[in-house]
Amino acid sequence: MRIGVDIGGTFTDLVLIDENSGTVRLGKLLTTPDNPTRAVMDGIARLLHDAGVAARVVRALVHGTTLVTNAIIERKGAKTALITTRGFRDTLEIAREGRYDMYDLFIDPPEPLVPRRMRFEVGERVQHDGTVLIALEDREAMQAIREAVGSGARAIAITLLHAHINPLHEQRMAALLGDLAPDVAVSCSSEVAPEIREYERTSTTVANA
Repeated sequence: MRIGVDIGGTFTDLVLIDENSGTVRLGKLLTTPDNPTRAVMDGIARLLHDAGVAARVVRALVHGTTLVTNAIIERKGAKTALITTRGFRDTLEIAREGRYDMYDLFIDPPEPLVPRRMRFEVGERVQHDGTVLIALEDREAMQAIREAVGSGARAIAITLLHAHINPLHEQRMAALLGDLAPDVAVSCSSEVAPEIREYERTSTTVANA
């Protein structure tokens, strides 16, 4: 048996496929926004019960969801702040300087997920090969954290230059944040998207936060 699950904003759809007979059973129930796994588990239990089979015969379960996409489009995620290397505060807006329609001079780019007033900088610098050019100072890091938390952020994205090569400063920032604001969610780019390119890494980490 194989099970597929699609968690949508309104409905959670399920399919159970018997690979031996080719029999397909479908299920649909309301998504449970407070805890999406509840609808998934209830739906799977119903499917298995209706099919008269035990969970142990299921060899694969695959799921997809639009919940994250919906949260980003509708701007319903946690109020998020960004802490980044000095000089890179506007990375989210500069992006790749591309437009959906390159010939439309009046096109409005989408608003960044983090407004400029909630982006904070620290004067650290890691070079492209991972060597530390300017060390992160705890005092400055803690000041940035206090300002970010003071802005009302319930989640903080930490994206420091070249952290995908050397995550030391991001890890220190996250540790300090854990001490100063343990109830605030933290996303580090070196964990979320440890890849080259500042905009992609920053935007992915912000979306995760």
